[in-house]
Amino acid sequence: MERTIDSQLEDLKNLTVEMGGQVEKALQTVLNGVSRRDLQQFASVHTIEQSINDLQIKIDNACLEVLAKQGPVARDLRFILSIIKINTDLERMGDQCVNIAYIGKDVLNRSNNISFQDIEVMASTVKTMVKAALDSFVKMSSTMAKDVLVMDDEIDRLKNKVVSDAISRMKIQPEQVENLLDLILIARNLERLGDHSTNIAEDVIFALTGKDIRHQA
Repeated sequence: MERTIDSQLEDLKNLTVEMGGQVEKALQTVLNGVSRRDLQQFASVHTIEQSINDLQIKIDNACLEVLAKQGPVARDLRFILSIIKINTDLERMGDQCVNIAYIGKDVLNRSNNISFQDIEVMASTVKTMVKAALDSFVKMSSTMAKDVLVMDDEIDRLKNKVVSDAISRMKIQPEQVENLLDLILIARNLERLGDHSTNIAEDVIFALTGKDIRHQA
Protein backbone atom coordinates (compact mmCIF):
# COMPACT_ATOMS: atom_id res chain seq x y z
CA MET A 1 0.00 0.00 0.00
CA GLU A 2 1.46 3.35 -1.04
CA ARG A 3 1.84 5.95 1.65
CA THR A 4 0.86 9.58 1.04
CA ILE A 5 4.42 10.66 1.75
CA ASP A 6 5.78 8.38 -1.00
CA SER A 7 4.21 10.45 -3.77
CA GLN A 8 5.38 13.65 -2.08
CA LEU A 9 8.94 12.38 -1.86
CA GLU A 10 8.79 11.39 -5.52
CA ASP A 11 7.62 14.91 -6.38
CA LEU A 12 10.57 16.34 -4.41
CA LYS A 13 12.96 14.07 -6.27
CA ASN A 14 11.51 15.05 -9.64
CA LEU A 15 11.84 18.76 -8.86
CA THR A 16 15.44 18.24 -7.78
CA VAL A 17 16.20 16.27 -10.95
CA GLU A 18 14.67 19.12 -12.97
CA MET A 19 16.88 21.61 -11.16
CA GLY A 20 19.91 19.44 -11.78
CA GLY A 21 19.06 19.41 -15.47
CA GLN A 22 18.99 23.21 -15.47
CA VAL A 23 22.40 23.29 -13.81
CA GLU A 24 23.79 20.96 -16.47
CA LYS A 25 22.25 23.22 -19.12
CA ALA A 26 23.83 26.32 -17.56
CA LEU A 27 27.22 24.60 -17.39
CA GLN A 28 27.06 23.41 -21.00
CA THR A 29 25.97 26.87 -22.16
CA VAL A 30 28.79 28.68 -20.42
CA LEU A 31 31.32 26.13 -21.66
CA ASN A 32 29.99 26.65 -25.19
CA GLY A 33 30.66 30.33 -24.67
CA VAL A 34 34.26 29.56 -23.78
CA SER A 35 34.94 27.06 -26.56
CA ARG A 36 33.13 29.06 -29.26
CA ARG A 37 34.13 32.48 -27.90
CA ASP A 38 30.45 33.37 -28.08
CA LEU A 39 29.23 36.24 -25.91
CA GLN A 40 25.59 35.34 -26.59
CA GLN A 41 26.10 32.00 -24.86
CA PHE A 42 27.36 33.81 -21.79
CA ALA A 43 24.27 36.05 -21.80
CA SER A 44 21.98 33.00 -21.98
CA VAL A 45 23.37 31.65 -18.71
CA HIS A 46 21.63 34.40 -16.74
CA THR A 47 18.21 33.29 -17.97
CA ILE A 48 18.92 29.69 -16.99
CA GLU A 49 20.14 30.81 -13.57
CA GLN A 50 16.78 32.47 -12.92
CA SER A 51 14.99 29.18 -13.50
CA ILE A 52 17.45 27.53 -11.09
CA ASN A 53 16.69 30.17 -8.46
CA ASP A 54 12.93 29.72 -8.94
CA LEU A 55 13.27 25.96 -8.48
CA GLN A 56 15.34 26.44 -5.34
CA ILE A 57 12.51 28.35 -3.69
CA LYS A 58 9.92 25.85 -4.92
CA ILE A 59 11.88 22.89 -3.56
CA ASP A 60 12.56 24.55 -0.21
CA ASN A 61 8.86 25.30 0.24
CA ALA A 62 7.87 21.78 -0.78
CA CYS A 63 10.34 20.27 1.70
CA LEU A 64 9.02 22.43 4.52
CA GLU A 65 5.46 21.41 3.72
CA VAL A 66 6.31 17.70 3.89
CA LEU A 67 8.24 18.18 7.12
CA ALA A 68 5.38 20.12 8.70
CA LYS A 69 2.50 17.91 7.57
CA GLN A 70 3.98 14.41 7.46
CA GLY A 71 6.49 14.39 10.32
CA PRO A 72 8.85 12.02 8.46
CA VAL A 73 11.30 9.84 10.37
CA ALA A 74 14.26 7.57 9.62
CA ARG A 75 15.08 7.16 5.93
CA ASP A 76 12.31 9.53 4.77
CA LEU A 77 13.70 12.29 6.96
CA ARG A 78 17.26 11.65 5.75
CA PHE A 79 16.04 11.86 2.16
CA ILE A 80 14.34 15.22 2.73
CA LEU A 81 17.35 16.64 4.58
CA SER A 82 19.55 15.52 1.69
CA ILE A 83 17.21 17.20 -0.81
CA ILE A 84 17.46 20.46 1.14
CA LYS A 85 21.26 20.33 1.08
CA ILE A 86 21.45 19.26 -2.58
CA ASN A 87 19.07 22.11 -3.42
CA THR A 88 21.55 24.58 -1.93
CA ASP A 89 24.49 23.06 -3.78
CA LEU A 90 22.64 23.16 -7.10
CA GLU A 91 21.78 26.83 -6.63
CA ARG A 92 25.41 27.63 -5.90
CA MET A 93 26.47 25.67 -8.97
CA GLY A 94 24.25 27.97 -10.98
CA ASP A 95 26.05 30.91 -9.39
CA GLN A 96 29.38 29.39 -10.39
CA CYS A 97 28.24 29.19 -14.01
CA VAL A 98 27.22 32.85 -13.90
CA ASN A 99 30.62 33.76 -12.46
CA ILE A 100 32.35 32.00 -15.35
CA ALA A 101 30.06 33.80 -17.81
CA TYR A 102 31.01 37.20 -16.37
CA ILE A 103 34.72 36.39 -16.41
CA GLY A 104 34.59 34.89 -19.90
CA LYS A 105 32.80 37.97 -21.21
CA ASP A 106 35.47 40.22 -19.71
CA VAL A 107 38.26 38.16 -21.27
CA LEU A 108 36.71 38.15 -24.74
CA ASN A 109 35.92 41.85 -24.60
CA ARG A 110 39.52 42.49 -23.69
CA SER A 111 41.21 40.14 -26.14
CA ASN A 112 40.34 37.26 -28.45
CA ASN A 113 43.87 35.85 -28.49
CA ILE A 114 43.88 34.11 -25.12
CA SER A 115 44.04 30.30 -25.18
CA PHE A 116 41.39 28.38 -23.24
CA GLN A 117 42.98 24.99 -23.89
CA ASP A 118 43.73 24.08 -20.27
CA ILE A 119 40.34 25.41 -19.17
CA GLU A 120 38.55 23.27 -21.75
CA VAL A 121 40.34 20.13 -20.55
CA MET A 122 39.37 20.88 -16.95
CA ALA A 123 35.83 21.83 -17.95
CA SER A 124 35.29 18.50 -19.70
CA THR A 125 36.22 16.62 -16.52
CA VAL A 126 34.04 18.87 -14.36
CA LYS A 127 31.08 18.31 -16.68
CA THR A 128 31.56 14.55 -16.33
CA MET A 129 31.71 14.87 -12.54
CA VAL A 130 28.56 16.99 -12.36
CA LYS A 131 26.65 14.48 -14.48
CA ALA A 132 27.91 11.57 -12.40
CA ALA A 133 26.82 13.26 -9.17
CA LEU A 134 23.35 13.95 -10.53
CA ASP A 135 23.09 10.40 -11.91
CA SER A 136 23.95 9.01 -8.48
CA PHE A 137 21.01 10.98 -7.09
CA VAL A 138 18.61 9.96 -9.86
CA LYS A 139 19.43 6.28 -9.34
CA MET A 140 20.02 6.68 -5.59
CA SER A 141 23.22 4.67 -5.91
CA SER A 142 25.87 4.83 -3.21
CA THR A 143 28.29 3.03 -5.54
CA MET A 144 27.94 5.76 -8.16
CA ALA A 145 28.21 8.42 -5.46
CA LYS A 146 31.49 6.94 -4.21
CA ASP A 147 32.85 7.05 -7.77
CA VAL A 148 32.15 10.80 -7.81
CA LEU A 149 34.28 11.32 -4.68
CA VAL A 150 37.29 9.84 -6.45
CA MET A 151 37.00 12.37 -9.30
CA ASP A 152 37.67 15.32 -6.99
CA ASP A 153 41.44 14.69 -6.91
CA GLU A 154 41.61 14.93 -10.70
CA ILE A 155 39.72 18.24 -10.66
CA ASP A 156 42.20 19.60 -8.12
CA ARG A 157 45.12 18.42 -10.26
CA LEU A 158 43.74 20.11 -13.36
CA LYS A 159 43.06 23.34 -11.47
CA ASN A 160 46.62 23.37 -10.18
CA LYS A 161 47.88 22.86 -13.74
CA VAL A 162 45.86 25.85 -14.98
CA VAL A 163 47.27 28.00 -12.18
CA SER A 164 50.85 26.80 -12.70
CA ASP A 165 50.72 27.28 -16.48
CA ALA A 166 49.15 30.72 -16.13
CA ILE A 167 51.85 31.87 -13.70
CA SER A 168 54.57 30.60 -16.02
CA ARG A 169 53.05 32.45 -18.96
CA MET A 170 52.81 35.66 -16.96
CA LYS A 171 56.60 35.72 -16.77
CA ILE A 172 57.01 35.70 -20.54
CA GLN A 173 53.77 37.48 -21.49
CA PRO A 174 53.34 40.29 -18.96
CA GLU A 175 50.86 41.98 -21.29
CA GLN A 176 48.53 39.01 -20.72
CA VAL A 177 48.56 39.14 -16.92
CA GLU A 178 44.96 40.31 -16.61
CA ASN A 179 43.66 37.63 -18.95
CA LEU A 180 45.73 34.93 -17.27
CA LEU A 181 44.42 35.95 -13.86
CA ASP A 182 40.91 35.55 -15.25
CA LEU A 183 41.78 32.04 -16.43
CA ILE A 184 42.77 31.23 -12.87
CA LEU A 185 39.42 32.59 -11.64
CA ILE A 186 37.55 30.43 -14.16
CA ALA A 187 39.51 27.39 -12.98
CA ARG A 188 38.63 28.14 -9.38
CA ASN A 189 34.94 28.37 -10.24
CA LEU A 190 35.19 25.05 -12.07
CA GLU A 191 36.85 23.58 -8.99
CA ARG A 192 33.94 24.80 -6.88
CA LEU A 193 31.53 23.05 -9.25
CA GLY A 194 33.47 19.88 -8.51
CA ASP A 195 33.25 20.55 -4.78
CA HIS A 196 29.47 20.94 -4.98
CA SER A 197 29.28 17.69 -6.96
CA THR A 198 31.18 16.01 -4.14
CA ASN A 199 28.68 17.42 -1.65
CA ILE A 200 25.79 15.98 -3.66
CA ALA A 201 27.45 12.56 -3.73
CA GLU A 202 28.00 12.71 0.03
CA ASP A 203 24.34 13.61 0.56
CA VAL A 204 23.23 10.65 -1.57
CA ILE A 205 25.33 8.36 0.62
CA PHE A 206 23.84 9.93 3.77
CA ALA A 207 20.28 9.52 2.46
CA LEU A 208 20.88 5.84 1.70
CA THR A 209 23.02 4.76 4.64
CA GLY A 210 22.71 7.40 7.35
CA LYS A 211 26.50 7.79 7.33
CA ASP A 212 27.94 11.31 7.31
CA ILE A 213 31.23 10.95 5.42
CA ARG A 214 32.08 14.65 5.19
CA HIS A 215 35.62 15.64 6.18
CA GLN A 216 36.83 12.05 6.27
CA ALA A 217 40.39 11.48 5.11
